[in-house]
Amino acid sequence: MKKMTFRKRILYRSFLVILFFVSLTIYTGCKSESAEEEQQEEQVVDNTPKGGQASVQDESSEQDVVKVAVASPDHTILVTALKAAGLVDVMASSGPYTVFAPVNAAFDALPTGTVDNLLKPENKDALSNVLQYHVAVAVYKDVYFKDGQKLGMANGENVVLTKNGDKWKINDANIVGSVMASNGIIYVIDKVLLPPDKK
Repeated sequence: MKKMTFRKRILYRSFLVILFFVSLTIYTGCKSESAEEEQQEEQVVDNTPKGGQASVQDESSEQDVVKVAVASPDHTILVTALKAAGLVDVMASSGPYTVFAPVNAAFDALPTGTVDNLLKPENKDALSNVLQYHVAVAVYKDVYFKDGQKLGMANGENVVLTKNGDKWKINDANIVGSVMASNGIIYVIDKVLLPPDKK
């Protein structure tokens, strides 16, 4: 076998050095990509809601009736009652709903002990009946209200709309405001509506 000339030896060694560095670069690149993929996998967060519909976090879309109520400082008792009756996820669903939402002062105006009694676990059905008497499974906009109109509520009972000047009443409660929600409409009222068997 012929001996390599000096120049060929230099070229051969240079080739081996270049080959070494190319291999090292490819290996390092692959390792880096693998580490990056592992890091990305570790950073994946499980955003699956752990509760019902009401637990879904969405700050950009229009809020459902539950989130509107939760955001109102005048409806904390109503929200507490919805939770106690187990109706939060139902009211956060697609609906559509018309909700007549009594303010805190309306609950406070009830006979002493009424709210505390309704919030007891053993009275869940009675509380649910009262709350469902404030909800119609449809959207009723006030521009279409008619004096003397009856609305069927979720508990199977009816309420009556009456016009008082340029204002509206539902049974004996005044409608003092309204808020559109993603799954219906909320009317703020100044009295708690009591089903016929609860009066």
